[in-house]
Amino acid sequence: MAAPVSQPPVAARASTRFLPRGLGALPESAPASLRFSIGRRHRAARLGMTTGTPIHVFVPNTDQRGGDYSEMAKAYRPSHADATYDFKYGVRAVQILAFVSKVHQVVLPEDAVDYETVTLEQVESNIVRCPDPEYAEKMIAAIDKVRVRGDSIGGVVTCIARNVPRGLGSPVFDKLEAELAKAMLSLPASKGFEIGSGFAGTDFTGSEHNDEFYMDEAGNGGISNGEIIYFKVAFKPTATIGKKQNTVSREHQDIELLARGRHDPCVVPRAVPMVESMAALVLMDQLMAHIAQCEMFPLNLALQEPIGSASSASELAPNLS
Repeated sequence: MAAPVSQPPVAARASTRFLPRGLGALPESAPASLRFSIGRRHRAARLGMTTGTPIHVFVPNTDQRGGDYSEMAKAYRPSHADATYDFKYGVRAVQILAFVSKVHQVVLPEDAVDYETVTLEQVESNIVRCPDPEYAEKMIAAIDKVRVRGDSIGGVVTCIARNVPRGLGSPVFDKLEAELAKAMLSLPASKGFEIGSGFAGTDFTGSEHNDEFYMDEAGNGGISNGEIIYFKVAFKPTATIGKKQNTVSREHQDIELLARGRHDPCVVPRAVPMVESMAALVLMDQLMAHIAQCEMFPLNLALQEPIGSASSASELAPNLS
């Protein structure tokens, strides 16, 4: 049943949360830009009535300064939950960052981006979300070229994940790369996925392709080893274009269709945060599974002793006395 709703009373009540200046509190801005998202349609909307769907109130925090909290990654704050979060989850600093590495035939060279140091600020410095300014301009020009013709193009998003804990993933059915591939290929317009060397790895011999072990590195086989994870997702050209296309009506008649409305000539820049979000979901799922499978119960050291070791040999030997 519809019920009347009015924004001013809600906004007035929400403003009581903000302390006045001069009381020793940090200065805050009152929610002048309080925004409502209400399921109202047709006649109910004109009457200021709801329709029974959820009411979303958005209060933007315009005073936040994320850089002020950079010390949190290095040290625990007294009387905060930083330390206990580490004890419970074991990880606080996984970094996931995606960027556009290809638009149509404009390809960002592999050595143009340092996966160790590339930042969000570099990615977000232009509208195409490419961290290299020179190639960003080329990509923008390629998009503009097809836009004026009413056509579209696709491209590739590269994603990196830094500081991923070791041991995520399973050897066979739930390999970490398989879970990432499933998630990325579930995104709209995605058409391809490759991880690590990907298809380019077929150009190498085994001795060239192998990642040799050293004392500071760990394994593979569908399980994270603590090194940077990087993969690429290919996105097709936008299907809806501003050109006439042949199709068939519901009456089974051959017709021409000219799509109207607003449609991106290239969806790849919009896909960047989607890829990042999907990667975060997969890694969190794998972290929770790892904790449940491997860390819920303490190891029984007697059972973990390799068969054939000196300590286990006497235990396994038959008693002939």
